[in-house]
Amino acid sequence: MRITGSWVAIPTPFQEDGKIDLEKFKPIIDFQNYYGTDGLLVLGSAGESSMLSKEEKKQVIKFVVEYTRNKIPVLVGTTCSNTRDTVEMTTYAQMVGADGALIVVPPYIKPPQDDLYNFLKTIADQVDIPIAVYNNPTRVGVNIKPETALKMINNIENIIALKEAIPDVSQLIKVQIGMDRKIDVLTCDAPPYSIILPNLAIGGSGTTNITGNLIPEEFVQLSRPWQKYEDMINSRELVFKYFPLMEICYSVTNPVVIKAGLNILGLPGGNPRLPLHPLGGEKLERLKRIMNELGIIAKYKV
Repeated sequence: MRITGSWVAIPTPFQEDGKIDLEKFKPIIDFQNYYGTDGLLVLGSAGESSMLSKEEKKQVIKFVVEYTRNKIPVLVGTTCSNTRDTVEMTTYAQMVGADGALIVVPPYIKPPQDDLYNFLKTIADQVDIPIAVYNNPTRVGVNIKPETALKMINNIENIIALKEAIPDVSQLIKVQIGMDRKIDVLTCDAPPYSIILPNLAIGGSGTTNITGNLIPEEFVQLSRPWQKYEDMINSRELVFKYFPLMEICYSVTNPVVIKAGLNILGLPGGNPRLPLHPLGGEKLERLKRIMNELGIIAKYKV
């Protein structure tokens, strides 16, 4: 399995009472599929996975896997707060037919590098499905260092992709240099890091992003791995043009802004789960202005 191009991290829709609304996944998934998104990430940070129970996660995984089958590839987030529960969730994802699992370091506990590696290896040894590892130190409090990433890549065969959400291009280069076997390295679209273009320049495979929720077709184009000079020019122009949208998408904790943006487009973004509150006031008006000025509402409103 290759993880290349634009993989969009979609939100989890809720009902007014805060319960998950599984049916509302359908139009969100169909929207991405229609505009050619390469793959989806479900139950990542944009999916508010840390605020869902184990049973809720299983409901989402089963529903999304069944609905997306033969439509669009999906990686499902299976990380829990400890190794045993993460093995259980990843095994469940395999059982219901998930294309692959997305695993992040368990938040808050800040494990040392050896424990982090053993966590990933223990999970990978229990399943056969592909695994993408998500390095997000801002969220979880610990960075997967290059030497740990390389040990993981070179020794765990079913790890097939690495998503980096870091402000350090040198770490991306060290990983590319040290790989004994080629895996796909993707980056997030967070503007403070601005690592989309550097990663593509050194042989990266694309992006795992949230802004693609609102501009899916453009993110497919700007995330395409570079094969020729025109690819570089196209990526650069699109990153520059849509940088203001990326900035506002990351101006409030995920997925507050993208849910508001989906609501503007007539898609079922809904509200985030408490304690997060919906986007409002000047920031909401600014989001509407940016989406209008960039022609996003005219193009994508359903």
